[in-house]
Amino acid sequence: MLSLTLTALLFGLSAGFAPGPLTTLVISQTLRYDSREGLKVALSPLITDLPIIAVSLWIVDQAASLQLFLAVISVVGGLYLLRIGWQSMRIQPVVLDITPRLPHSLRQGVLINGTSPNPYLFWFTIGAPILLEALHQSTTHAGLFLAGFYLMLIGGKMVIALITGRVRSFLTGASYLWTMRLLGLLLAGYGLHLLDQGVTRFLGM
Repeated sequence: MLSLTLTALLFGLSAGFAPGPLTTLVISQTLRYDSREGLKVALSPLITDLPIIAVSLWIVDQAASLQLFLAVISVVGGLYLLRIGWQSMRIQPVVLDITPRLPHSLRQGVLINGTSPNPYLFWFTIGAPILLEALHQSTTHAGLFLAGFYLMLIGGKMVIALITGRVRSFLTGASYLWTMRLLGLLLAGYGLHLLDQGVTRFLGM
């Protein structure tokens, strides 16, 4: 259970602080208006991710007995983590367009997150297999994984909104850049682990 919780916290923290369309919207809404608008954007995964999780769980569960399928998603998931880990290690200060416009922060967050490939790639290749394994142990394990992941994901974006509202130089500072580089290194390590699992499954077929 400890390993599962730590995995959820790592993925959630990395997603929460990682640069991307949703993080950019959190920051831009905060700079345009105030931290409250950024916080609204941060909540959008609670709306968009539920159907993604449900569909990915169903598909992965239906194909769970196919070793080729498991090998493929392990390799794809590993490559995806290596890519975002590499991007995090090469992170640069955030540059934003903050042209004034009407807020509609939550709606914009839902649209941005719902059309971004990141939640789909994560849940279909990484999140759903881990969640299914947790469900096979108990609903408590699965609940802890989801709670830990979304606590860090949403909490991380809320922290960005709050800090950006008070200290606008946060995203260009060394602490943010080095935190993301460290998280990127950890994600790359987990990506290599998934690749190893995928190759092992291919060899075992």
